[in-house]
Amino acid sequence: MKLRNPILLYCLILLSFVSRGQTVDVCVYGGTSAGVIAAYAAKKAGKSVILIEPSRHLGGLSSGGLGATDIGNKFAITGLARDFYRRIGKHYGRLEQWTFEPHVAENLFKQYLKEADVPVLMNYRLAGGRKDRSKLLAIELEQSDAPRKQTNRTVQARQFIDCTYEGDLMAFAGVSFTIGREAASQYGESHNGVQYLDKHQFPDGVDPYRVPGNPESGLLWGISTTRLAPDGSGDAAVQAYNYRLCLTDDPKNKIEISRPANYDSTRYELLLRQIEKKIPKELTWNLMHFVSMPNRKTDINNCGGFSTDMIGANHDYPNASYERRAQIIKEHEDYTKGLLYFIGHDPRMPKHLRDEMRQWGYPKDEYVDNAHFSHQLYIREARRMVGEYVMTQANCEGKVKVEDGVGMAAYTMDSHNCQRLIVEKDGVKMVKNEGDVQVGGFPPYPVSYRALVPKRGTVQNLLVPVCLSASHIAYGSIRMEPVFMVLGQSAALAACQAIDEQKAVQDIDVKKLQARLANDPLLTGRLPEILIDNDETERVMLTGQWKRETQGGKYGTSMLVQSGKDNSSSVRFILPDNRPGRYAVYVYNPILSGGGGNPGEYGLQTEKASRVMVRLHDGKSVKQLKLNQQPQANDWISLGEHQLQKGSTPFLELSNDGANGVVVADAILFIPVN
Repeated sequence: MKLRNPILLYCLILLSFVSRGQTVDVCVYGGTSAGVIAAYAAKKAGKSVILIEPSRHLGGLSSGGLGATDIGNKFAITGLARDFYRRIGKHYGRLEQWTFEPHVAENLFKQYLKEADVPVLMNYRLAGGRKDRSKLLAIELEQSDAPRKQTNRTVQARQFIDCTYEGDLMAFAGVSFTIGREAASQYGESHNGVQYLDKHQFPDGVDPYRVPGNPESGLLWGISTTRLAPDGSGDAAVQAYNYRLCLTDDPKNKIEISRPANYDSTRYELLLRQIEKKIPKELTWNLMHFVSMPNRKTDINNCGGFSTDMIGANHDYPNASYERRAQIIKEHEDYTKGLLYFIGHDPRMPKHLRDEMRQWGYPKDEYVDNAHFSHQLYIREARRMVGEYVMTQANCEGKVKVEDGVGMAAYTMDSHNCQRLIVEKDGVKMVKNEGDVQVGGFPPYPVSYRALVPKRGTVQNLLVPVCLSASHIAYGSIRMEPVFMVLGQSAALAACQAIDEQKAVQDIDVKKLQARLANDPLLTGRLPEILIDNDETERVMLTGQWKRETQGGKYGTSMLVQSGKDNSSSVRFILPDNRPGRYAVYVYNPILSGGGGNPGEYGLQTEKASRVMVRLHDGKSVKQLKLNQQPQANDWISLGEHQLQKGSTPFLELSNDGANGVVVADAILFIPVN
């Protein structure tokens, strides 16, 4: 049918243009785990929201294969992030779980958005926008897989949140950022810049040349011609990316790993030369790091000198065009699929490793629209904002503590290798990796609100909880998915508060934000749960002899262990005295691996007590409860529902009086009952 009326035609065109535009209070760009939580939080806080995701999937790496949650200290994870792991637990029949299958996570992220009725624009990416001085007014979006001007959309918002791994909206808005590693001297750090260490490293003597000993033959694939700079030197190198691999050994759910397109066995010559120096007994902790997930699946990570990390192939990714990024992602996919096939099928590989690799395959029930391979490359680090405050090594180690914390980080300062190059040792040239750092041993620390906002005078209505303001090595500690979720919620509530207070995000009342995060962590209006860990010395009182143990399956950074030899030992967890109400009560039951690496110090795991005395003072009276600590799982044990009353300060106490084995005191949990 032809439209002959020009006025009607103009009106239809105008209507079409208007339908492609949208105005909201809060625009969240990036449907990563942080983005989903941010959008949910802003909507639950009463604002109109839109979530924009450039791909076809939600959840980023949390639904892209990283099922073995990297956190270091679960106690540090609060609010909706902790709720996420509780919902994961519910799916698997537990109170809380931190290991999961990719599709379970993605379905859960969809559930959050459905519950809050958050509109989502999938498969659209940033193409432009409008800014007025220090205010971002609108962004223009194009279809990711078919960018055409006539299908572009415009989103206007009062506040924007960049939750991408790349920081694309931040960069478009003109916010200061950095890429790569600062010199160690810039922030007075010892672990930043070039770090030539021996973890995830080649053994000495691995020849770098195609023809061993002949430089004229050229370098093997994957080796850079860059010279090793002095330790602590700054550069633009980015720590390696990889895929966190979900495979299965279930014959009913397994698709065989076949020879992939673009396969090139010469890419893996270095792996053969590494194996020549030392033949590994098995794959895990040698060529890869396997972690078991539910239903006979894995989360496989990099391990060793030559593994799933494609070292040096990502240095131009952070600032690259969409087309170049797609090429880099495809190169990583080809490399990874080829590596799996090479290990399992190349006749030069040791037979026992080939046999072990062929036990595994791609799961039929994962990534069903992406040939059963992860849709998310692990972008460990791209752009990093240089904001109002820069988190550094001193913050991680607790030497500097901020007062405006809006979330806790708890992981080691972790950088994967950044370069693969030639070094000379005793006159012999050999291949080595550079950049790997793994330094921990510090307790959880607060992440500054100022690290989420741009410098004053640049952009007043943008928050950046993922590509936040941190040095390379501090970012290596902060950059964990649970922390991104925590900071996503904090950024969302800060955006809502900025709207309500009619202020720039740099000027809101941070103490008010902190109080809201603490008092209503699930945005339900109900009392928050009470979680007390044994390391909270102001709330934990000890009698008798207890050993602080940092090994095993502890909930926080440690647990307290008593062998049962002293009959007058107890751990009292002192509850807040202003929280009357009905609660479901839990005690965390960690697996005991032995003290200080000595399994005989406390006995075998089965020697934990099956009879532990628990005393609960509810404010009025004391109840005696029964606790069996013999179940061998890092999990919460229910002590039932109990009413806390007004009166004296309540407490929950574990004692070894009458115990028939080792007693462990770790964390306790009181969840309000609706």
